[in-house]
Amino acid sequence: MHEENKAAANGCSKIRRGAQNGAALLALMEKTGYSMVQQNGQRKFGGPPPGWEGPPPPRGCEVFVGKIPRDMYEDELVPVFERAGKIYELRLMMEFSGKFIGVCVSLDNCRLFIGAIPKDKKKEEILNEMKKVTEGVVDVIVYPNATDKTKNRGFAFVEYESHRAAAMARRRLIPGTFQPWGHTIQVDWADPEKVVDEETMQRVKVLYVRNLMISTTEDKIKAEFNKFKPGVVERVKKLRDYAFVHFFHREDAVAAMSVMNGKCIDGASIEVTLAKPVNKESSWKQHFNGQISPSSENLLGFPNKEDGTQKSLGKPASLSIRLNGQHSPGPPEVERSTYPIFPGIKLTPISMYSLKLSHFSSAVMHLDYFCHKNSWAPPEYCLYSTTSQDGKILLVYKVLISSIADDSQSYFMPEKLCTTVEDAKELAAQFTLLHL
Repeated sequence: MHEENKAAANGCSKIRRGAQNGAALLALMEKTGYSMVQQNGQRKFGGPPPGWEGPPPPRGCEVFVGKIPRDMYEDELVPVFERAGKIYELRLMMEFSGKFIGVCVSLDNCRLFIGAIPKDKKKEEILNEMKKVTEGVVDVIVYPNATDKTKNRGFAFVEYESHRAAAMARRRLIPGTFQPWGHTIQVDWADPEKVVDEETMQRVKVLYVRNLMISTTEDKIKAEFNKFKPGVVERVKKLRDYAFVHFFHREDAVAAMSVMNGKCIDGASIEVTLAKPVNKESSWKQHFNGQISPSSENLLGFPNKEDGTQKSLGKPASLSIRLNGQHSPGPPEVERSTYPIFPGIKLTPISMYSLKLSHFSSAVMHLDYFCHKNSWAPPEYCLYSTTSQDGKILLVYKVLISSIADDSQSYFMPEKLCTTVEDAKELAAQFTLLHL
């Protein structure tokens, strides 16, 4: 009976707190004139506030607040946040944990990564499918397959009109209830494209060229870009189906971009944009669908530091590789710690494929995970060797990726040799991930 009385008392206490919270929220709405609606696991206060005229605030005006106490609601939060300025909208998630709040600039990301898309689907088909089940779709970015331009690469990026629209779309798509063309798709946040200040971009004299044929040579690219004005191209660096074209002068780079964008080279319609400078003080450089450490960028054939150019387009992948005995520091979010196993701790069997990418610090493991997620055969590594002038045995791996879906095969091999098997395999996996 004592336990029953205690439970009844707790229930009555919760009812009283609920009534008090409800009264406080009603008082807040009456005082401020803001509306409040609840949907999809969150409660929205305002958006827009009463008397608001004109468009919503621009990107960059939102902050994310985490670790809010469970028993704190809008009636207490709004007065605190109003100290910083007028609130346009407050969205309160309905599940919280923690004691102390943390505030940082909100990641104003409007782009989702959609994976496991049938490779025969065109941009218009993917765009229409996304518009059927999500709201606020602005555009779909689809990249052609490197070896077969009639197919896509099995993934796309969906751009939404706002971060809120993208977040709502992600919530709806993640459970896996939406299966376009009978396929279960993968959904995650895409890495927002790097924003470079206008003053820096005004000094760029390197073009990023994508959608090239793999067979197209650097000499052919240089010759094509020199056609509109002979001798303006300093050099070309090509990697698989994209390249960086370096010009002697900025004005020639801008003119070439205007002339060459959309042109055909060896039957492929190319896309040309200004390459985005790299932050030279950063120890990690994002590129395509991976991250390259400074110790590996030269081995992989990326632009020299004086070039300061990159193009960041794809999904993030946190990798750290050790080359020639040097270990490059990885991103801070990868925790590398050990914990004691205490008596009585329950251990549950688990597949590595049920983990997240953040659990992998090795490119070899990441590549295996990536192939599994795309329903491809596991990567095959073929080891080759040669002897250096001083008698050292140098090693390199060739990686074979077989697609189960369309029976196609692709080979990837870096153009650098290593002194250890471990480094050669890690470099080959890193190189393959960058080019898939």
